[in-house]
Amino acid sequence: MTTKDKRFPLSLSSVVNQKDKAGGGAVRHTAMPQTAMRNAAHHLSGVAAAKTANSQHLHLPQGAVGASAGLSPSLLSGPLVSEGVRRAMVSRVAQQGVKDTTVLAALQAVPRHLFLESGMASQAYVDASLPIGHHQTISQPYIVARMLEIMRNGGKLERVLEIGTGCGYQAAVLSVMVKDVYSIERIKALHELAKSNLRPMRIANIRLLYGDGMQGLPSEAPFDGIILAAAGLEVPQALLKQLRVGGRLVAPVGGRNQVLQLIERVSTYEWNSSVLESCHFVPLHPGII
Repeated sequence: MTTKDKRFPLSLSSVVNQKDKAGGGAVRHTAMPQTAMRNAAHHLSGVAAAKTANSQHLHLPQGAVGASAGLSPSLLSGPLVSEGVRRAMVSRVAQQGVKDTTVLAALQAVPRHLFLESGMASQAYVDASLPIGHHQTISQPYIVARMLEIMRNGGKLERVLEIGTGCGYQAAVLSVMVKDVYSIERIKALHELAKSNLRPMRIANIRLLYGDGMQGLPSEAPFDGIILAAAGLEVPQALLKQLRVGGRLVAPVGGRNQVLQLIERVSTYEWNSSVLESCHFVPLHPGII
């Protein structure tokens, strides 16, 4: 691998992978209360979100369905999770340097507060990472947008693999931009939480899997893009092999001091690596719990 430094300033069956590990008995339900249905009294309608995107000249890919489209338009948002508040969040992200209008429109189309506990909904559109339980976080809106912009690179993404589903927010944003999204979570309770959050949104192009993300998903490879939501000391070799030639992987790398790393597969046996801006993510771990 060569290195060059660079710095940048549904139905339930449609949403959930049905091949959870056998022998586990009945499906375990997370004890965490932050499901989309419990927060739904505060959400924006999909119609309003689409109008907002149009009014801001943000372009949703043709045929894409926003993650809020399956939610009832009769349920309106409160003042701290309003359409204007979400629009302001996207505006701040753009001011920080994210220029890709497809990414910005996808960020605007997904109600972030639906992926948090109801008591934290008022903080949903602050540009910060927030706890979702199990020592994990929902990523900062800016870093979500930056990583997606880098991975997309102005092109069309057919198949993307996400490592670290968490509460499901980034997968929902990806679903607006990408034809097929595969997302792996190693923590069973968070895998169940993501299913609960995404179920009422009826997003048909997300497949959620419970497993070891460091192993990737070779049965569905190669991928146009791979994105990691946790930081290892290096990118697992298994993931590099699952990129198609021309594909891009974006991951946080490091221990106490972390940076975003872009890896591009340029041929069957060659990858280029670029170091981007500093960041901070939870650690990447092997196995399942």
